[in-house]
Amino acid sequence: MPYVEVAQLAKAYPTERGALPVLRDLDLTVDTGEMVAIVGASGVGKSTLLHLLGGLEGVDDGSIRIGGVDVASLSDAARVDFRHAQVGFIFQFHHLLPEFTALENAEMPLRIGRLSADAARPRAAALLERVGLGERLDHRPGMLSGGEQQRVAVARALTMEPTLLLADEPTGDLDEGTADALHRLLREMHRERKLTSVIATHNQRLADGCDRVLRLEAGALRPA
Repeated sequence: MPYVEVAQLAKAYPTERGALPVLRDLDLTVDTGEMVAIVGASGVGKSTLLHLLGGLEGVDDGSIRIGGVDVASLSDAARVDFRHAQVGFIFQFHHLLPEFTALENAEMPLRIGRLSADAARPRAAALLERVGLGERLDHRPGMLSGGEQQRVAVARALTMEPTLLLADEPTGDLDEGTADALHRLLREMHRERKLTSVIATHNQRLADGCDRVLRLEAGALRPA
């Protein structure tokens, strides 16, 4: 059953020379529980597609339905609420707050959602334990390796128990061995938490571990 349904999606960005089309009449269907990889050259629009799916940006044209919600028609405030409740994001550069510990970073979405510290902390700690950082709860990002920082980002993305996981080049800044370990973790969390996942990646090994691989080219998707 489709969980993500995108039809005739279009997005362009203004430039000094006029609008620059990035996505053109793009269609995408992702079944519930499926893990789909999006591959393509740098600058082709993979990040833009994920931002639109997660409600970080508004669409120019077309429709996006996620779990039956017409995301493209939501107001800015409603998109924020939808994203906070339903979507987990993992970025290439983890965007951890350097002044906070791993635990504080992981619990941030819960605190933003106005969950008390007493309720948020054990939930975030359990996730950090699950991703292999149970001994690093009090470490700040600067004390963690690149792979460990990205594991904190994975835990942070899952604290709100999202239904949709969006990952934008999650292993792009990691060496091969660390990247492979993160691949395994993502697949495990996808299965355990019954997620629907869309992953933009240059890493062919990560793409090959997904259920389906699509290539973004000339603003549209096709089987890779």
